[in-house]
Amino acid sequence: MNFRMNILMVLTSHGQLGGTGYKTGLWFDGFAAAYYVLLDAGADITVASPMGGQPPIDPRSDDPASPSASVRRFRQDREARGLLADTLRLDQVFSTDFAGAFVAGGYGAMWDIAEDANCARLISEFQLAGKPVASVCHGAAALRHAVRRDGTPLARGKSVTATANTELAAVGLASILPFSLQDELIALGAQYSKAADWQTHVVRDGLLITGQNANSAPDTAQVLLDTIRHAPKARSLRQ
Repeated sequence: MNFRMNILMVLTSHGQLGGTGYKTGLWFDGFAAAYYVLLDAGADITVASPMGGQPPIDPRSDDPASPSASVRRFRQDREARGLLADTLRLDQVFSTDFAGAFVAGGYGAMWDIAEDANCARLISEFQLAGKPVASVCHGAAALRHAVRRDGTPLARGKSVTATANTELAAVGLASILPFSLQDELIALGAQYSKAADWQTHVVRDGLLITGQNANSAPDTAQVLLDTIRHAPKARSLRQ
């Protein structure tokens, strides 16, 4: 690999699954899989979250009895563990420092990433500057308040995917999350599509890349890399 690039990974800081008393947060398996696709391609990765520090990890995504290969590798990787334990706050990072962004999944994103003003600002700035943004699973909640220069929703008219209503119903969370991400994207004017539940499905529309579920995380990260490689030179936000 003969290139280097800086990529921002955005993670949730929210750890409570509504009023259920159960824990949630980052979907660790999907994050770790995407992290190593980017790292192994030569990317320099910065990790940030709304509150900074160690993000909560959804316990259902980190089964110590049968960890995925990516989670097992992450747990044995001192540098990766240190990076995750000390994420920057989103208000400490600037879009100008990065070639692209990846918003990781996890149910926690539906509470904080969906409403975080700094996250919405960064996503909008990346797109205005001609830099690609990828999200996977509930990471697409970052599109809820991201806008174009004229104030219209960034998702309007875009082909996208994200966690499907049928996937939420299958795990009994449809009535617990604050809103349906599939319905919200459609309401924003996006063209939503899905594959069969839990199957890999990635949609790229220009500089916006979305993956349906955690199983789509490695492919979504790879499409982000390919898009960065072939994207024209980024524009100044003042243009």
